[in-house]
Amino acid sequence: MNGGFRGAPGAGSPALASCSPQKMCSWVLGCCLALQHLAVQASLLCIFYLLLLSTLPEELPHAQTTSELLARSLFACGISTMLQTTLGSRLPLIQIPSFEYLVPAVVLSSHLPLSASTERNGTAVANVCPAPHCTVTGSRAASLREVSGAVLISGLLQLVLGVSGMCGWAAQRCGPMVLAPSLSIIGLSAYKEAAFFCSTNWGVALLLMLLAVTFSQHLRSCHLPFCAWPQAQEGSMEPSVPTLRTFSVLLPFAGVCVFCAILSHLQIPWESLDLPTAQLSWANSTFQAPWLRIPYAGEWGWPLLTPRALAVGIAMAIGCSMNSVGCYVLCRRLLRAPRLPPHACNRGLCTEGLGSLLAGLLGTPGGTAASIANACAAGLTQAGSRISVQVSALACVVLGLSPRLAGLLTRIPLAVHGGLLCVTYAVAVGTGISYFQYADIDSGRNIFIVGFAMFMALLVPRWLGAAPAHLATGWVPLDLLFLSLLMVPVFLTGFLSFFLENTVSGTMEERGLLSDLALRKAGAGDRHPHGERGEASQAYGLPAGLRRLLPSSCSTFPCCFLCPGSEEEEEEEGSHIAEEGTAAPGEGTHLLPKPGVGELQPARRPSEMDMPPWHTVA
Repeated sequence: MNGGFRGAPGAGSPALASCSPQKMCSWVLGCCLALQHLAVQASLLCIFYLLLLSTLPEELPHAQTTSELLARSLFACGISTMLQTTLGSRLPLIQIPSFEYLVPAVVLSSHLPLSASTERNGTAVANVCPAPHCTVTGSRAASLREVSGAVLISGLLQLVLGVSGMCGWAAQRCGPMVLAPSLSIIGLSAYKEAAFFCSTNWGVALLLMLLAVTFSQHLRSCHLPFCAWPQAQEGSMEPSVPTLRTFSVLLPFAGVCVFCAILSHLQIPWESLDLPTAQLSWANSTFQAPWLRIPYAGEWGWPLLTPRALAVGIAMAIGCSMNSVGCYVLCRRLLRAPRLPPHACNRGLCTEGLGSLLAGLLGTPGGTAASIANACAAGLTQAGSRISVQVSALACVVLGLSPRLAGLLTRIPLAVHGGLLCVTYAVAVGTGISYFQYADIDSGRNIFIVGFAMFMALLVPRWLGAAPAHLATGWVPLDLLFLSLLMVPVFLTGFLSFFLENTVSGTMEERGLLSDLALRKAGAGDRHPHGERGEASQAYGLPAGLRRLLPSSCSTFPCCFLCPGSEEEEEEEGSHIAEEGTAAPGEGTHLLPKPGVGELQPARRPSEMDMPPWHTVA
């Protein structure tokens, strides 16, 4: 499905027909794909702040407008995305404040007293704190500074997890019976938020979903003639880009927004007024924000580092790390990229930690993590361009320097947010379910592990949201830590499935590990000359200029966990020399390579590396 490979007609054509092995992807097409990523990212940022700011006790001071908060988050996310695609995992992943930051931030901002809270769309909103040890801050600014301190701590812990190699170690030990329920719960965890935003106008949300399904599934083979590009060497015309499929998220998003703007201009009531009045002031300060403001650390005061912030920061780091590892696996699978090596996973978490450090210093209440929705959008549109993600990152930095431009994002209709969540997170659920095929799902052991882990991941947050007073140890930071972890479904699913998978006895075939073991024993002699390791080096390797500086520094701790081993480096150099005369300059740095279809492999049960390609009708 990746645009870096050109297959035979009808046998798994590339995601972007205009990106062939003879030339680089069109800059015009890359900018359009960047706009599509930016639309999804903007929607998720608005969702994060809409749900978070409505739980804080008071209004923001005039200097801390919603527009400026959005601008600072966009700036941090843009920097983190550029680091992720350049020095991190190298996957085309957008960085955002994920939902794993939202729940701990809400818990911290309410200072634990969720016993008298009311639950709205799955997020606990504190009203009054009846507990004797509870205190409610009277200033929203102080709450934001404490949440920023938790974000700062989470960034430091993510750096430690990445540099120590613990992230890559854990990712290598997650088989299909861990990945399947974890990815499924990642998608299902957003259903309450999706229903909440869709309820503002189900007609608008359903219109967006209908258009997205029609473009990506029913009209996915439609080609527009003006999207054909001349081929560099042969002088012929490339097959035209399947535009409706490639932009099956951007076109519905833009079309529905224009439709809502027309209804508003004609003064036709279309949006429900059932939302709390706290969210009606969401866009009040948009046109009072400055055109240009360069964010810097400490402008709104330095983050508050308290025991509560430390506890919540630990929960943020654990939850977001698990979410990011799942997103790496999800993106790798959707883009048909090679198996993710441990060093790429470690580097990816390190860059996310740096992004969270920047976000915390800038005073934002959310760090940076890999965006599930953007990865699913890339899979839905079958467009995995690394350069488009980098262009989107530059656009985020520019928007982050202009609070007034960033404030325009608050004009996106709320029903559009709900529709986008439904379309994108559904792909995550389906991808997680598809991992069950690699294990023996008829096994009673596996049925229990999957059912118990997913059921408890939905039950425990629901119970704590309804009666959090039952979880009270008497020490507020410890209560915050437990609440922040146990109210995140991704953590519960990953922990329970990993624990049961490694403690309950089962055969290799039951666990879905037999085929991978047979593949490793077969060696590279039965495979393509460059092998899986060469493909992984091409996809996840660091830029060539930086790679020359690393061999002497990667042999000792802590850099050894961030670089490939000596054998991988040798094979990578050999692969680079062998392909130097055939590959176009710069190729492989913009699009992830797709494994060749001519590989000879021993007969075995299908594994997670043998995913059927997403066919397109010629």
